[in-house]
Amino acid sequence: MPQSRARLFVVIPCAGSGSRAGSREPKQYRPIAGLAMVAHTVAVFRALAGQLAGLTLVVSPGDQAVHAALPDFPRVGERLLPEGGPTRAATVLAGLRALRAEGAADTDWALVHDAARCLVTPEQVEALIAACEHDAVGGLLAHRLADTLKSAGPDGRVAATLDRGDKWLAQTPQMFRIGALIDALERAGEGVTDEAGAIEAIGLAPLLVPGSAQNFKLTYPEDFALAEAVLKGRTAP
Repeated sequence: MPQSRARLFVVIPCAGSGSRAGSREPKQYRPIAGLAMVAHTVAVFRALAGQLAGLTLVVSPGDQAVHAALPDFPRVGERLLPEGGPTRAATVLAGLRALRAEGAADTDWALVHDAARCLVTPEQVEALIAACEHDAVGGLLAHRLADTLKSAGPDGRVAATLDRGDKWLAQTPQMFRIGALIDALERAGEGVTDEAGAIEAIGLAPLLVPGSAQNFKLTYPEDFALAEAVLKGRTAP
């Protein structure tokens, strides 16, 4: 009997405070181009709903702001999980464990995507899926480093100029098998900053899939104006 194709689940960690963004509200709920940031992010995966088995948005316990930011969430195939933790790793792990508890197989895929990367496109997500769905490990969207890279000394001065030829900026989504990713995150601990780092820590080498410079994580106040300009440019006639 032929083996069924592995399913694709999306997990969006959405429990951060966004303190570096310079606002009182969590940055994922700040309005950009008429919608909360996270609404733009969710819309990308809704455009791919026919390819996905489900989408889980993991928020902090007691989060009420999400309802105003996403008044039509959840739709069919979507779930709001109020079990976010103090770190990104803890929040992602909560989402993955919930998927497993509800019947997702360890061999199914999880696409983990930052709520604050609202500029990713459906085409970029599809490129990641196409590159990774038959890969033994999985991988991530990433962007080749274009700038000259410096390391700093303790005095705040340049200590060295580093070779940028093999350097990439990690992005999301990051796509790995659910069972392998749960194991990797449990072993790596909460200090790991992305899923690929956890997978690397157990001795595996994720695939780098070229992304886009526009798929940046909104972190600082000036990022929001840039993101708004990009989003408005995409919808301009």
